[in-house]
Amino acid sequence: MGFSCGLVGLPNAGKTTLFNALTGARAAAAAYPFCTVEPNHGMVAVADERLQAVARVVAPEKVTPTTLEFVDIAGLVKGAAQGEGLGNQFLGHIQAVDAIAQVVRCFSDDNVSHPHQRLDPVGDLEVVQTELLLRDHEVVTRRLDRQRKVARGGERAAAEEVAVLEQVEQALARGQAVRRLQLDEAAAERLRPLSLLTAKPVFYVASISDDQLAAGDEHPLLGPLRSWCRQAGGELVEISARTESELNELEPAERIEFMKELGIVTGGVQQVVETGYRVLGLLTFFTTAGVEVRAWTVPRGTRAEQAAGKIHKDMQRGFIRAEVIPWRQLVEQGGEQAARERGLIRLEGRDYLVEDGDVIRFRFKV
Repeated sequence: MGFSCGLVGLPNAGKTTLFNALTGARAAAAAYPFCTVEPNHGMVAVADERLQAVARVVAPEKVTPTTLEFVDIAGLVKGAAQGEGLGNQFLGHIQAVDAIAQVVRCFSDDNVSHPHQRLDPVGDLEVVQTELLLRDHEVVTRRLDRQRKVARGGERAAAEEVAVLEQVEQALARGQAVRRLQLDEAAAERLRPLSLLTAKPVFYVASISDDQLAAGDEHPLLGPLRSWCRQAGGELVEISARTESELNELEPAERIEFMKELGIVTGGVQQVVETGYRVLGLLTFFTTAGVEVRAWTVPRGTRAEQAAGKIHKDMQRGFIRAEVIPWRQLVEQGGEQAARERGLIRLEGRDYLVEDGDVIRFRFKV
């Protein structure tokens, strides 16, 4: 099972253009609302210099990066939680993703209508945030009414759930996202089946023009937007999807030169992918078995036995041990044989917590 990040925002915010820049897809993007109705799905390779460094010393036949799924979800409008603009359907699509990238329009284009007929990035973010809060409040209230009836019958588990739901309902009523609450693991586990939208990790993507990209800190729309995102506790990525699309069409050498001319250190697409990876709390480990060097994605806190199951369930069932070395040590030694001769490869048990950048060989018996 992979990890997915949904592109969410008002109509004509630039979500589908960004999706195409991220995935290299050619999903239809138009200057009118609701061009997208059914979600577009696309896999994006996570660029990782560590994978390439390991591959250089191992010299495999195949190098496989890890991936992150992005989902282009149709635009939400004010009143979506009450069904406006197919809102119930679109909010349902958000439930299926693991994290939210809220795309907000900062670019001006007379040929692309804005649902509110004005550019107001902070106001647009607040409209979407309100709809997510209202949807969660409805879900929690409905569940709370049901569990209160069960709790009156003396069921202890229902009474414990009611206490959690009451805390969450009060927070939502005052406009506080569930992810900002200090819930313990037991409370979070009780909420998980509800797939609450404001419980999902979120970051923000400013869809800007080439001129705004060049202006940088001087553009008047971006200062208030950055301040709002900081207060909301979310990271902000500023990206010109048009520029990114042009970069994707260039050869690597030309792309580097063009980025230098624009003063771009890290491409916007790469920033979006890295930020999505970070807010999801993921890490990467590598395997070098057979003819392939491969990157794998797991959540932080994953045990070695679980990581083995990411590759194949038989490896988890028959787990014996994990042979582990940090990627940098492997590269410095010039490969596995030299590292093994110097005693740098550790033997770890099933409860070892995988660390970002580990190179692991799993030993198992079925």
